[in-house]
Amino acid sequence: MMTKVAPAVVVLGQNSVAIARKIISVLPEATLYGLAGRTSGVDVSFTNFGETLRELFAQGTPLIGICAAGILIRTLAPMLSDKRQEPPVLAVAEDGSAVVPLLGGLNGVNDLARHIAEVLDVLPAITTTGDLRFRTALLSPPAGYHLANPDHAKKFISDLLAGAQVNFEGRAAWLSNSQLPIDPNGDLTIQITERLVTPTANCLVFHPATIAIAISDIIGCENEAITLVQQLLVDAELAPASVAGIFAPISAASDPAIHAVARALEVPTRFFTPNQLKSLLSQGYSPAQAAAIAATGTSPLLPVSVSPHLAIAIAPEPIDPKTIGQPRGRLAIIGTGPGASEWMSPQVKTILKSATDLVGYKTYLDLVGSLGDGKQRHESDNREEEARARMALDLAAAGRSVAIVSSGDPGIYAMATAVFEVLDRDAKPEWDSIDIQVAPGISAMQAAAAAIGAPLGHDFCAISLSDILKPWSIIEQRIAAAAQADFVIAFYNPVSKERTWQLAQAINILLQYRTPDTPVVLAKNLGRQGQTVKAIALSQLTPTAADMRTIILIGSTKTRTINRSDGSLWVYTPRRYTD
Repeated sequence: MMTKVAPAVVVLGQNSVAIARKIISVLPEATLYGLAGRTSGVDVSFTNFGETLRELFAQGTPLIGICAAGILIRTLAPMLSDKRQEPPVLAVAEDGSAVVPLLGGLNGVNDLARHIAEVLDVLPAITTTGDLRFRTALLSPPAGYHLANPDHAKKFISDLLAGAQVNFEGRAAWLSNSQLPIDPNGDLTIQITERLVTPTANCLVFHPATIAIAISDIIGCENEAITLVQQLLVDAELAPASVAGIFAPISAASDPAIHAVARALEVPTRFFTPNQLKSLLSQGYSPAQAAAIAATGTSPLLPVSVSPHLAIAIAPEPIDPKTIGQPRGRLAIIGTGPGASEWMSPQVKTILKSATDLVGYKTYLDLVGSLGDGKQRHESDNREEEARARMALDLAAAGRSVAIVSSGDPGIYAMATAVFEVLDRDAKPEWDSIDIQVAPGISAMQAAAAAIGAPLGHDFCAISLSDILKPWSIIEQRIAAAAQADFVIAFYNPVSKERTWQLAQAINILLQYRTPDTPVVLAKNLGRQGQTVKAIALSQLTPTAADMRTIILIGSTKTRTINRSDGSLWVYTPRRYTD
């Protein structure tokens, strides 16, 4: 059974990146790790190969090393102790000509090797005797099946290799189509069943993922819900390992109890829209029964539950939850930081990797680089914020995993507020099911301050000079109040092609409270090509000195400069005020 943890593809040189990206095309959740100084365009850079590999291995991360098999073996050898726990480890030749499974036979390494070899158009170098002779892997069943008694498997397979015959009970095409020595009178038995049974040394038990558990409403707190479902399985004498997923009407998608049950059983949640359940509900089924039937195509078991909001049904074949209903939609409002990839947080990179759709202004979508590959892009004009928010919410309500991309921090003059404004005002019922999160980014004012010292080292505030969404009279009041209170001020949106006079008026207000030599920081194209960061005096500041890609930091009366021997300077605002 292939691991549920996203793999890591590890490369040591730039020549391997192309093969790595080809592998990731069929493993979209994978992360590309590259040796710093020798690779570019990777997801994560590392400096110590051994430490990185051992840390990932200890976390249970499947490892695909595009390198010699020997270096992987020598690096991980000290950590090998329990083959049942070790994740898959494979070596792939730099030119993609060989795929060699090394470790993780009990966790799907051979299946993973076949998957990678297929995209590289080569044969995997599988050496497992049972796999080769019987054309199947009893220790690592395919998706949809769980081996209940792996401790018995070693002797069982040894007996098979020694010539024993096997009696087959149940249905499983991957076994019946294999080259196993099947005989109704065999001394060994393979049993495929959803039922709780007591396995023996001469009988391997595989539980197929055929059970659908449906929940239609809030059924108590998370612990109570888990207990109810566990009791449901006990009463029906069913194996938890045969549960394929938790199914529910989309109206219940925000119920934390449903997701707690899914986590406890380590299965996904899937949801049905009202239209998908309409016909079944009209026939008199309860919402839970309707969801169970929709998931399996079969009638619910009777008695079905220990709660009127629970139901269970068993499909004739394993269920693939990804093909049923829809997942709970996700909407992440993310900030990429000013623009440089190294300033993008690991959280944001993880969200981008798992997203199906990216929504945003084209310039900002371009900032995500290769993390946007394979995603559906929805570009719009920078001023269409509310329309962009509605589009993203509608996409997420349909079960998509959506990321709204902002530069800097999404909660500072960016899309997070637009989304919540639309949510608050329009309040469409279907949006209630969406899992919404805000992932912060390094703001422009933080990046600007860091590039030149510490001008935000004491009290500061941020003011947007754009009067598109608020009247200029309010902006004037805030500039005057901040200047009088002696805040360091970060000016966002200082000028545009249509707006130049606002900055001029702001300067006039500032000069009523600041001396002409007050330090001012102008930071343009932060983290992008053409970045410039410089300090000037307030008296030198003019509207022509900035544009919409510029952040301006106005010092307080305490802000100081330090001249450096190379002609540049540092700007800082002391933390301690002295007379």
